[in-house]
Amino acid sequence: MIPGKDVSVDKSAAQKEKFGTFALFDIEHFLRKLLKNWYWFAFMFFIGYGISWFYAKYYAQNIYSSNLSLSISSSTASYFTPNQSINFIWGQGGNQDGVYLKKMLLSRSHNEFLVQELNLFVNYQTKGLIKSTYLDKDDSPVFLEVDKKHLQQVNYPITIIPKGGNSYEIVLPDEGESTNLYSYDYEGFQSINSFARPKNKTINVNEWYTTPNLRFRLIPNPIAKPIKFENVIVSLSTVNDTVNGIVSTVGVDFDKEINTIMIISKTGFNLNSTVNFLNKSVKELQKKRFIDKNTVDKNTEEYLKESLTSIRKQLDSSGNVLNYLKSSEKLYDIENRDEKSLEEIKKLETNKADILSKMTSLSNIRNSVETQSFDKMISPSAAGFDDGMFSASVTELKALYLKRRELATIYTQNSEPMKEINRLINDAKQNSSGSLRNIYNVYTDQLRKIDQQIGVANSDLSTYPEKQRKYLDAERGYNMIEATYNSLLTRQNDSKMRLATNQPDITVIDPAKNLGQGPIGPNVKGTKMAIIGGMLAFPFVLILIGGLLDSKIRNIKELLSATKIPLLGVIGNNTNENMLTVLDHPKSSVSEAFRGIRANMRFLASEDGKSKVILITSSVGGEGKTYVSINLASVLGLSDKKTILLGMDLRKPKIFGDFNIDNKNGISNYLTGEVTIDQIINKTKIPNLDVATAGPIPPNPSELLMSERNIKLIEELKTRYDFIIIDSPPVGLVADSYDLMKYSDANLYIVRHEYTEKYMLKMITEKYHNEEIKHLGFVYNDYIVKQGYGYGYGYGYGYGYGYGYFDEDKNYKEPFLIKIRNFVKAYLDRK
Repeated sequence: MIPGKDVSVDKSAAQKEKFGTFALFDIEHFLRKLLKNWYWFAFMFFIGYGISWFYAKYYAQNIYSSNLSLSISSSTASYFTPNQSINFIWGQGGNQDGVYLKKMLLSRSHNEFLVQELNLFVNYQTKGLIKSTYLDKDDSPVFLEVDKKHLQQVNYPITIIPKGGNSYEIVLPDEGESTNLYSYDYEGFQSINSFARPKNKTINVNEWYTTPNLRFRLIPNPIAKPIKFENVIVSLSTVNDTVNGIVSTVGVDFDKEINTIMIISKTGFNLNSTVNFLNKSVKELQKKRFIDKNTVDKNTEEYLKESLTSIRKQLDSSGNVLNYLKSSEKLYDIENRDEKSLEEIKKLETNKADILSKMTSLSNIRNSVETQSFDKMISPSAAGFDDGMFSASVTELKALYLKRRELATIYTQNSEPMKEINRLINDAKQNSSGSLRNIYNVYTDQLRKIDQQIGVANSDLSTYPEKQRKYLDAERGYNMIEATYNSLLTRQNDSKMRLATNQPDITVIDPAKNLGQGPIGPNVKGTKMAIIGGMLAFPFVLILIGGLLDSKIRNIKELLSATKIPLLGVIGNNTNENMLTVLDHPKSSVSEAFRGIRANMRFLASEDGKSKVILITSSVGGEGKTYVSINLASVLGLSDKKTILLGMDLRKPKIFGDFNIDNKNGISNYLTGEVTIDQIINKTKIPNLDVATAGPIPPNPSELLMSERNIKLIEELKTRYDFIIIDSPPVGLVADSYDLMKYSDANLYIVRHEYTEKYMLKMITEKYHNEEIKHLGFVYNDYIVKQGYGYGYGYGYGYGYGYGYFDEDKNYKEPFLIKIRNFVKAYLDRK
């Protein structure tokens, strides 16, 4: 059976729609293309490896991280019982003090203080041949101290080169001078007149270096460093940029098991810088926290002392009234006294007195915030709450008010900096007043409930006589004032004890240390893999795109699967200078392939002893239909079959050149009636093979080919020859061949490897399956064996090279991969 010929092909409409439709992507060809271009992948791998090596060595800046853990001691647990805690009332049991400290550590005020105090706006680097390395301030042999009263140019690299002893050369960039300079005094920019680039200058330590855009001096590092740098590059940053940069690299988390343990982390380009910053940051926070606590506790003690003095007077006055009633009215012994109701009322009024006292303290705190009297602030504990968020907002508000006073000396009220600081102040005020409002609402709700309970209890005392009720009212008033006094007295004692035993409530558990930690970033290994992968992907993508855009026929399996048209044979690449391969090289693999086609044609045209007309066509020119026609006719002639080759491609005559025949008289002359049949038939060196060339190109080739005279020509030749081979025009360009197929017994359609377009086979496939064309078979031409083996589709074609069977074997060179395979196989066979 002919390969690809399926006698049970489904002819349903749905199946016919699929005939002639090729897959968008040929995976087999794609994989072969990848293997064929392996050297590009090897080349791109080495390029990618080189780039990644250069990146890792000279470009990637390592990022380091250090950690510090500290413990926060709660200052509220010993002062209030759970039912008195605002956090308990709100259902909040979290670490409010920790939240406050976290906000403080990440606040602008705290970090701006550190930036100003530690001169963190001065950045140090050193540069080698290519790569710059960030330095910690303590790693530099000298420190740069700027004159904050002088305008400075920021983001302007200053190169300091040691010159021996205490001398250093100051080298400024060749360009980049700016007239928009920064003032560290009021943290703003100011324009100056243009100036020439300052010259390089050698200065000694402690000597001021002054230019229009800079003023600084070098301070020697008191700690000698073993590493000597060839240069130190210093650049200045604005305070705002430095603060923002620090805040973005600081992280604060709480321990999952103990939420009073805080873990602070800092990332940066230099490990020592991160370690020093964390330790200094927490140290400054401890100092500030301790000072603030003492100030607030002193204010609280003074406030409670004044409140006790006032309440003491009220208590004495109320006691006098009660004693008078006892002595004058003799009401100290009331008959049938309801002690249970009176005890309930006393308890309720004691709670009411405590709440009223706290609300008074709360009003004092709110008044201090509204009037900006932060130096007179009392502790929130005096008002019965301890809210870390409120404390943080007050601290932030205090810093913002101080900042606004500084800016007011420079900017007008309607300037953008003043508008921004006012906006920040309003936000902080809303946060603080919101917290106080929530607490006040809680107290108000508690007070309302107590008043309702007192009202119910009072109804039980309405039966007492007027004098007795008068005494009971006086006694209740005294008890309420006494409860307030006792509450304040308890808070005063707590405040005195706290002030006397005040200790920093932040204890460092593990300070930040340089333990030689490796960098946490960048992911150099991942980046290297990405670079190498990207370089390898480049040829891969190009080949993939080429495969997606490729519309050539490159796969015989796909051809047969898509068209369901039989395959008669596979013709290898013609390496001869002419088309007479069968005649000149009868033992070649190509000649053997034509013999296979001759044998397979019996499946298209039955062997009934009658003359057979074989039409050969293709999609377009250049696919080898003339080459196949010549050699197929030669094979038939050599097999003692009387054969004639007709050149009916009247638009592009070819056959005459290979047989050295004069094309003066041909088929076109016969069809116009100029010559007879015998005049157009030419003999060849093969006794049984004659040739009729196309002749001169006529003006109306289609009409001539479809004329009655041409049909009679074919019928006449059938009486003289066993086989009539017609070299017809390509069907993708003209329709002449379709009309000639009505008179042929077999039709050979030539498909050229890596030349024929897939879409060109759509029409011939549809006509075949619609049974408009019968006895059709493919001949796959110009197939090149690339792996040392043939493309086997059955006996008679596609043997391949390397077996000593064909003429080509004497010039055959075994592929490199096949050599390796054979060597390994031979070695294993010996074992």
